[in-house]
Amino acid sequence: MEQCDFLVIGGGIAGLSCAARLAAHGRVVVLEGESAPGYHASGRSVAVAHFGLGERVVRTLTALSLPALAEHGTRHPALHIASSAQGAALDALEDTHRQFGCDYARLSGDEARALLPVLKSDACGAALIDHGALKLDTNAMLQAHVATLRAAGSGVVSGARVSAIARESAGWQVKASGETYAAPLLINAAGAWADEIARLAGVTPIGIEPRRRTVIAFAAPEGEDVRAWPFTKTVGEGFYLLPEGGGQLLASAMDQTPSAPCDAAPEELDIAIAADRVEQATTLPIRRIAHSWAGLRSFAPDELPVIGHASSAPGFVWVAGQGGAGFQTAPALSRIAESAVLGLPFPADCAAAGLAPAQFAPARFGA
Repeated sequence: MEQCDFLVIGGGIAGLSCAARLAAHGRVVVLEGESAPGYHASGRSVAVAHFGLGERVVRTLTALSLPALAEHGTRHPALHIASSAQGAALDALEDTHRQFGCDYARLSGDEARALLPVLKSDACGAALIDHGALKLDTNAMLQAHVATLRAAGSGVVSGARVSAIARESAGWQVKASGETYAAPLLINAAGAWADEIARLAGVTPIGIEPRRRTVIAFAAPEGEDVRAWPFTKTVGEGFYLLPEGGGQLLASAMDQTPSAPCDAAPEELDIAIAADRVEQATTLPIRRIAHSWAGLRSFAPDELPVIGHASSAPGFVWVAGQGGAGFQTAPALSRIAESAVLGLPFPADCAAAGLAPAQFAPARFGA
């Protein structure tokens, strides 16, 4: 049996960022069921940090995280486009950018098309450009946390699929791929599998809903340098589009199809919808899909993160429900998780920004 101070289930950005902070307080073991950290949602994220995602709590966490994210991100403008029928939504998004002090500007449709020349006029009557958005290097973020763990004498065990969890007098025992691990504190950062881990531990599930999102990759127009094109996203239902290295473009119809926890794969219909939405709004011809993939974004019933001790199970801590904003909120959420796990005061800057532990506590779901 391997003993440690903190046992974290899940090697995505939620589990690794939390574990890296806990490593300053004791020995941490992260159990990752796949062959390497970040295999599922974290390894399939486009990860542009911007304020067009989530609502006030998520956007506040993003604002608190941006200074730390700059280490592993590069400035890449986010262009939020609106048709003539989406003016109210664009106004609301502008209010958000104003409240958070973003470096943004309101644009006309023609000004937006100067930045993204392939936009059709009926797809963009007005827009908002956020100059402070960041394109994140997700692999660098994950590996930085792994390096922090190793430097502290902690680590990640890959290929460790959890099969049993038991509450013992001294804490928790977890069986994973033939080995047994024990710790007084067990952190459930299992993403789409978070409720399954709770059930194994005899803890009340929260109602985490995994939702599949599909991304397609296709060639940029021949001879066109698209590197300066902004990350472009409709303010409502529609699509997003962004340049990727090697003369490719990535796009998604921003689908949110409920799914069982699984190794998600793209479906032909979702691929076709993504391509069609891009072609309807732009002059881009998508003759061939070079690559496509899908990942599961995990949501609590109120679509806010769940961070805190289970009310009925001492030492069982939820770090779940990031809802597709895991990378862009990780610096702030990991500090909130650290305070929750250890019973430390809630981070002062988070409290000053209007956040409170009760907003994240699993007790709001009776868990």
